[in-house]
Amino acid sequence: MRKVARVVLLDPQDRILLLHGHEPGNPADDWWFTPGGGLEGTETREEAALRELAEETGITEVELGPVLWRRRCSFPFAGRRWDQDEWYYLARTTQTATAPAALTELERRSVAGARWWTCQELTRAHETVYPTRLAELLQRLLDEGPPAGPETLDTEIV
Repeated sequence: MRKVARVVLLDPQDRILLLHGHEPGNPADDWWFTPGGGLEGTETREEAALRELAEETGITEVELGPVLWRRRCSFPFAGRRWDQDEWYYLARTTQTATAPAALTELERRSVAGARWWTCQELTRAHETVYPTRLAELLQRLLDEGPPAGPETLDTEIV
């Protein structure tokens, strides 16, 4: 089980930053997802969240908040199955320009860009977004604030 830290990054207008990914070699098989990735060495999830955000987006001016959600997922990608235990951290930034700073070789072949989404845009989107209930989760977060403790989301197996 791969330990993963993800970031629910909000700008001053409460837009969320999502990355546009696709299966390497097949840009038509695409989806949107939050920045983040696996822990390296002895780093904490908080350290991994900030490192991954900087590597994938170039954004370093962030205020990392609490863990919002936890999720287990399993999906095929790049010729193998990935089994992950993901923690989603709330973060806020005023830095909205993105420029990947240190993508891995696999990320260079599978990440097509980034976009800031309003909750309304996310609700109306026809694209695939992970986690699949992100629009609903984001709306609740904006309406009610962060949960008292991390919410466990349904396991997703793709």
